[in-house]
Amino acid sequence: MLVASSIMGSAATLVATSGVETIRDIYIQSHNDSTTQVVDDGVVKSSTRRVAAGRYGNALDFTKAAESTINSVVSIKSFATPRQQQFYGNDFDPFEFFFGPGFGGQGRQQQQQQSRKSDPQPMGSGSGVIISEDGYIVTNNHVIDGAEKLEVTLNDNRKFTARVIGTDPNTDIALLKISATKLTPIIFGNSDEVKVGEWVLAVGNPFGLNSSVTAGIVSAKARGINKGKNVGIESFIQHDAAVNPGNSGGALVNVEGELIGINTMIYSQTGNYAGHSFAIPSTVVKKIITDIKQYGSVQRAVLGISFTELNDDKAKENNITATTEGVFVSKVADRSAAKEAGLKEGDVIVGLNGATIKNGAQMLEEMSKLRPGDKITIKFYRDNKLKTANVTLKNDQGTTKITKSSDFTSLGCTFVPLSAQEKEELGVSYGVKVMGVKNGKFKDAGIKDGFIILDINNIRVNNQDEIEDIYNAIMRDEESDKVMFITGITTTGKKIYRAVDLADFEE
Repeated sequence: MLVASSIMGSAATLVATSGVETIRDIYIQSHNDSTTQVVDDGVVKSSTRRVAAGRYGNALDFTKAAESTINSVVSIKSFATPRQQQFYGNDFDPFEFFFGPGFGGQGRQQQQQQSRKSDPQPMGSGSGVIISEDGYIVTNNHVIDGAEKLEVTLNDNRKFTARVIGTDPNTDIALLKISATKLTPIIFGNSDEVKVGEWVLAVGNPFGLNSSVTAGIVSAKARGINKGKNVGIESFIQHDAAVNPGNSGGALVNVEGELIGINTMIYSQTGNYAGHSFAIPSTVVKKIITDIKQYGSVQRAVLGISFTELNDDKAKENNITATTEGVFVSKVADRSAAKEAGLKEGDVIVGLNGATIKNGAQMLEEMSKLRPGDKITIKFYRDNKLKTANVTLKNDQGTTKITKSSDFTSLGCTFVPLSAQEKEELGVSYGVKVMGVKNGKFKDAGIKDGFIILDINNIRVNNQDEIEDIYNAIMRDEESDKVMFITGITTTGKKIYRAVDLADFEE
């Protein structure tokens, strides 16, 4: 049976065949406890409180957590200029199905026919969490993806237009900013210490019902959803607090009101809550937004291995008797951090940077917290003997440097379409002329005024907009090298090849 995976918020759906649909022990302890401190690292405020295992309260009382959280959660509405809609066979429109009347293709077409305006129209809604007094807000990338305008409504009904500071589609995190002061930022808790069975609250704006709070327990940790990809976040906190469309980007908090996750996905056969909700752990969220704020892009550490999860069959096949859990190293890349540290194919990693590794989801979660240049310790089994290796992690360029993002203007030139006469003289039917070269990426690559670009990364170009689209696609793709491979010709018709390195580094 085909079922649908629902990501709550702006229009986004996935399809799965798992039979269900996608998208902790009680403790009561006062914030006034003398052992509790809040540390401000310049990006977020984090609690230093440590929760002792087995600490139980005498009663269930969620009022404190709700009161301390509700003013930190906002509603986010996205707007975009209506475009021609696609229609689906058998009168089925997934947007209409998941987000209600008016959001589907036919509903939107009717709205366009009625208004016939070019102004941005409502596209979807979700939630966000205030992380600083001066207006920084974290939400899901899919809540704001494709939006031309973002409207943020606070719990006191004040409205602001938000700008996007940065996004990370791989972890589905986005950082926004509104022009406001003296806001109520949420306190970050430590999701690593969250326990299965612990009570949690989901705070958000489902179905446009602002400031809604629901309760449940943590059902599982390090829950993997998207199998087969060794990138992004696949390690979620699974819980059963009711979460519905509109909750995306909202807060998952413990009974102290501390943020332990950002709600992002549900399993459901209808598109609405069916008992299984998923949140991105707060430790991952904190690292992602810190990178975006400090460097302009997410710093991803690369170990340089391919792996599969160890199971009984894999263990028997490779005569592994010392452990039944961990990740089995199937390949080690040349010149990688893993290669330099002495890891080999057939090793079974069971520990990384002090954390126990039982499966691939945990491995990816721990790696997502690290940056190039970090020095870590890996525990692994080889020939059924436990060993340790010290590793200095690298970036996707094979160095330990921090990469800084740049924008399209960093190319340092303008692009002019070829005239019909120029095309005829050069014997081409497409191309763009480079003009006004100054200090920037193109000058560094040896490109001069008058150079004519025919294609970039095997994609033909005819104007500056197409070049900018290619640039943005390269910068968004976390798996590819940040390079433009250009084929072009001089004004005399000589073919030239150039490689433009788009990555910026700092020591």
